[in-house]
Amino acid sequence: MEIKELIHFIGLLEKLKCNTRHSWTTSGRKESVAEHSFMLAVMAYLVKDSFPKTDMNKVIVMCLLHDFGEAVTGDIPAFEKTRTDEDTEEEAIAGLLSELPDKQREEMSALFREMKEMKTPEAKLCKGLDKMEAVLQHNEADISTWLPLEYELQLKYGEKEVEFSPYLTALKAQLNEDSRKKITKEKESM
Repeated sequence: MEIKELIHFIGLLEKLKCNTRHSWTTSGRKESVAEHSFMLAVMAYLVKDSFPKTDMNKVIVMCLLHDFGEAVTGDIPAFEKTRTDEDTEEEAIAGLLSELPDKQREEMSALFREMKEMKTPEAKLCKGLDKMEAVLQHNEADISTWLPLEYELQLKYGEKEVEFSPYLTALKAQLNEDSRKKITKEKESM
């Protein structure tokens, strides 16, 4: 990739640092899309030994790329996202990838197709971890940042996406236990 192309494309993606998500950090500010993608990639790296037959390098790249469209669209919480929003995000991804040289565009387009089709172990792991990172971050944030609907959603979010993996199912169970403790602690303090 030529240097000017690199600088241009990174400039487009820089919005991922600026666009915030629905999630909050422990310091009391909204999390950026880039921070979510970074933490997701770290999670993938940390669980690699539990998925020895999975191409973890590919999963980590998927984690870093998965929300590229949000550089253009911003984040829409899952409980508000519509099919139209998903289509708009896919168009944004296509627009961003069109800015790349052929080799990178083809490689990234193939990864996005794989993630959308959800047939490979890599795509499934990326999606499952994506959901678990959001649940984990909600548990990290102060409960005052939760919306009323999130008390129930927190316990159900990502269930389907982790069913394929005993490890992720166990992770979801632990995160649910942590969520219940957080909710109970809040109720006791009232």
